[in-house]
Amino acid sequence: MSGSVYKVIELVGTHPDSWDKAATNAIERAARTLRNLRVAEVVEQDLVIEDGAVKAFRTKLKVSFKFED
Repeated sequence: MSGSVYKVIELVGTHPDSWDKAATNAIERAARTLRNLRVAEVVEQDLVIEDGAVKAFRTKLKVSFKFED
């Protein structure tokens, strides 16, 4: 029987400049310890605000990776 199995995890990346960079930060960090990353879905984006100013962008992702045979 052929087929694949994937695990889905949630990650939150942060960056002081943008949501895109926050997502990239999360994926690049995960790629250092996980193999076979396949798909990332943006679930939520929010901001960290301090003293009335944006201090960080946060992007929550659902990331899937394929189990190895």
